[in-house]
Amino acid sequence: MFHFSRNSIDVFGLSIHYYGILIALGVLLGVLLAARRQKRLNLPPETGLDLALICLPVAVVCARAYYVIFEWSAYKDDLLSIFNLRRGGLAIYGGVLGGALAVFVYSRIKKRPFLSLADLAAPSLALGQAVGRWGNFFNQEAYGAAVTQPSRMHFPLAVFIDADQTWHYATFFYESAWCFLIVALLLLFERRRFFRKRGDVFFWYLILYGLERAAVEGLRTDSLYWGPVRVSQALSLLAVLAVCAVFARRRGRFGKWGLLCPLPALAALILVPTRLTGCLSPLALALYALTLLFAFLQYLPASSEQ
Repeated sequence: MFHFSRNSIDVFGLSIHYYGILIALGVLLGVLLAARRQKRLNLPPETGLDLALICLPVAVVCARAYYVIFEWSAYKDDLLSIFNLRRGGLAIYGGVLGGALAVFVYSRIKKRPFLSLADLAAPSLALGQAVGRWGNFFNQEAYGAAVTQPSRMHFPLAVFIDADQTWHYATFFYESAWCFLIVALLLLFERRRFFRKRGDVFFWYLILYGLERAAVEGLRTDSLYWGPVRVSQALSLLAVLAVCAVFARRRGRFGKWGLLCPLPALAALILVPTRLTGCLSPLALALYALTLLFAFLQYLPASSEQ
């Protein structure tokens, strides 16, 4: 009746993968979180469920399309395999971009502020990522480079991969833990009224996730490339740079932090994805830290606004 394996459970002969279970659980928890927050954002009670029903299928299609585009050589000779999702091949950034497009269309149809909807979705998205990443653990994928030092061969720093009988850096766990932290920080800052304008929750999600992904992506062995550039690293840092520009624009003037804020993000964007410096080198870590610090200082209200 029931049979358990490493990556799935068989129920009456039907194989249900843990990855799918965790994705569904992440979606459910995200919808429940949105339902608790939608009133605070002055949104109708059905908004969270509507967004899930509309955004999820669009996000899946776009996540697949994004992956196929950058791995076209693996699909060009067998086009039907594009539709075989059981073989894997979904890219989170494709899903985020597709979901954002669906939210925008929904905002136009329902005549609701796009940034308020983005604020509603951001913590739920981070929560779904945090839970869903554990599907990579069961599938033994999205791991990092091989670990060569015996002192590091233990979880959660590393994970043992059966395919090559080797310990690898547990990049799926790093991202899951960081996304849980993002959820906690966004909800805490929202409760403490740190966010002042529409879109602030979403923008801070982009900064916090973008910096983490830029660092962790460089450790992975399955990155998508555009020439020599790691696509997810470049897109992460480009999103961070764009948010820095938004904060400066919202402030209404380019003060000292407005001028400094984009510089470390721009430097990281140039150096890290092209591998001119390591993703976790002292220089890269300093650029990430400066980006976060300057973004925070730029976000703080001017003395005349306090």
